[in-house]
Amino acid sequence: MPKPKSPSQLAYEPAFEELEAIVGRLEQGDLPLEEALTLFERGQALAARCSELLETAELKLRQLVPDEKEGYVEADFEIDDEA
Repeated sequence: MPKPKSPSQLAYEPAFEELEAIVGRLEQGDLPLEEALTLFERGQALAARCSELLETAELKLRQLVPDEKEGYVEADFEIDDEA
């Protein structure tokens, strides 16, 4: 079996899919302690990678807003918390 890629080498989708699979295996609760610990550590690294990629994507989000010259200008995307 080939060695799995380091979480830092994975894109969001494969990292998240692997994380979901690990959570599913851990939830079954029938793993030996050493294997469960190894999976937990891998899951932690994958979760950190997913979080990092989401933060990076959030920083890239931009929106167009009207300017004073009746045109548009690019600005940071902001989410209204008043819902």
